[in-house]
Amino acid sequence: MAPVPPGVRLLASFNKDQWYRALTFFLTFLLYTSFHLSRKPISIVKSELHKNCSASGGQGPSSLLLRPGMDCSWKPFDKKNYKELLGTMDYSFLCAYAVGMYLSGIIGERLPIRLYLTVGMLSSGFFTCLFGMGYIYNIHSLSFYIFVQVANGLVQTTGWPSVVTCIGNWFGKGRRGLIMGLWNSHTSVGNILGSLIAAYWVSSNWGLSFIIPGLIIMAMGVVCFLFLIEREFLLLLLLIQRRNCTSRTLFSAEPSDEMSERCGSVRFSSSAETFRFCEGVVEFSLCLLFAKLVSYTFLFWLPLYITKAAHLDAKRAGDLSTLFDVGGIVGGVLAGVISDKLGKRATTCAVMLLLAAPTLYGFSMISQFGLGPTIGMLLVSGALVNGPYALITTAVSADLGTHKSLKGNARALSTVTAIIDGTGSVGAALGPLLAGLLSSYGWDKVFYMLMAADFFALLVSETEQLRAPPPPLDLMIITD
Repeated sequence: MAPVPPGVRLLASFNKDQWYRALTFFLTFLLYTSFHLSRKPISIVKSELHKNCSASGGQGPSSLLLRPGMDCSWKPFDKKNYKELLGTMDYSFLCAYAVGMYLSGIIGERLPIRLYLTVGMLSSGFFTCLFGMGYIYNIHSLSFYIFVQVANGLVQTTGWPSVVTCIGNWFGKGRRGLIMGLWNSHTSVGNILGSLIAAYWVSSNWGLSFIIPGLIIMAMGVVCFLFLIEREFLLLLLLIQRRNCTSRTLFSAEPSDEMSERCGSVRFSSSAETFRFCEGVVEFSLCLLFAKLVSYTFLFWLPLYITKAAHLDAKRAGDLSTLFDVGGIVGGVLAGVISDKLGKRATTCAVMLLLAAPTLYGFSMISQFGLGPTIGMLLVSGALVNGPYALITTAVSADLGTHKSLKGNARALSTVTAIIDGTGSVGAALGPLLAGLLSSYGWDKVFYMLMAADFFALLVSETEQLRAPPPPLDLMIITD
């Protein structure tokens, strides 16, 4: 009789609980990848909404309204204050996102996560497509684009608390830095895919740069409805408690610390009844505010900066900007691994933030000296900027949301995550807005602002370390 293939033996070695963990890990990864994929097109299309025909050989999309002075921009972004108008669109989305996030966590923990997330993804896909329809139907009203951005910002808040609640409740503290570092790479993967898709269509039909990502997130919403496991987890968790918390995590042989703490006293009541403001929430929320300010400024303005500084067209600038996210993937995983080894999340964030500030200054200088140095600095800057952001948004949120002071409330994680990410989203809203205002006085002013934000994030992280009594609290966060 022929022996069983090694691959089949490996698959058969996993039990039902482990398969559910693996499915939740990869499915939530893909779901939130589609969220970020749909956010990226606006940064790629900016250089097409306002451009000079002389820089493109006098060639522009056939439906653009051309006007004298070799200006072939898309109205209403054809004015001298176009940077402020583009910044207003970013601010509209991110401000709505920040406000909605505080409510989303509270609403999400009272509704079935699978249905809540599905509705949010279908709605987000609709509004993303609606923005692209502005090109097809020749819409030149600023109020239309701002309305779409505000509506999309609100519905996108359904994503982060939902996926963090799903993934955070499945995995314990054993190797959460590594696991969450790998999982949180969905942010960079989504940005890369969104950049490539948007850049492919931007010069010929920028409406498709929004419509294609919109259709993708709607399709993933259907997949979420069909396959996301959330209710099943509750049944498995109760079973685990009855077995004296003997379950082990998928990626680690260590028992889940959180489940050990909750053994015998699990409750699924509203977090409003049990929530206590855990130590570290305020400090890490403020640290995320400044870290996310820097990250989202790059997210929304990097392609346009490369277009102006390196004198590249919109497609090449969009492709080149993906290197920042490639560095972000490496930085997020590296931050998770280091924090696991040291057991000090705040220290890991502080060191990376300390290195990020001078790196940003170097990027602003070196990017003017050719393509090679720009590529290198994009990778290094992406790692140092997104490393602390990824660690805070994935690991700290998960630990705070499953803290023992919550008395076993398994769904309080949604509210804690929303508070942390909502505060961070305030910075995400301010960053692109300030970039739009300061860029009118020179791009160097934008980089000074980013370096100042990194410095403040460093101060806040140091405050958390000084306040916490030894031994240091083992914290980790999850963010979008």
